[in-house]
Amino acid sequence: MQIQQNSVVTLNYKMFNADGQLIDQNAAPIVYLHGGYDNILPAVEAALENKKAGDQVVVELSPEDGFGEYDADYMREEEVSAFPPDIEIGMQFETLDETTGEHLLFTVRAIEDGKVTLDGNHPLAGMHIRFETEVLEVRAATDEEVAHGHVHGEGGHHH
Repeated sequence: MQIQQNSVVTLNYKMFNADGQLIDQNAAPIVYLHGGYDNILPAVEAALENKKAGDQVVVELSPEDGFGEYDADYMREEEVSAFPPDIEIGMQFETLDETTGEHLLFTVRAIEDGKVTLDGNHPLAGMHIRFETEVLEVRAATDEEVAHGHVHGEGGHHH
């Protein structure tokens, strides 16, 4: 079966930075619902269209096609007293944007002079990435998966 709208796709992937260094890979196969459900990067989804189990795909992602441009406006500085006493560089904190209702993830970048510098950019923002994937399995989605916009069962969402 070829990957098309409302296919459930199982794959392995690796991501490399512009210098060819491995920056991420899955530990277990990932499973997603194909067809514009925002379950995978749109550029990767487009490259996987009409592929089948056993196919390997390489996608070169610009920041715009990947994790976005780095935006200095996503940097924040807060008083260290607002954080737990065991705060460390690299820790992440989630907050709710009261304006949009969106959950935002911030990474601690620096702690100095009583201030904590937080970065709300995706850790891969601004990077050119080579995304390599192997399609392991393709199947038709169930009506329930299509209605919910995600995969159910093994490797997917559980209700």
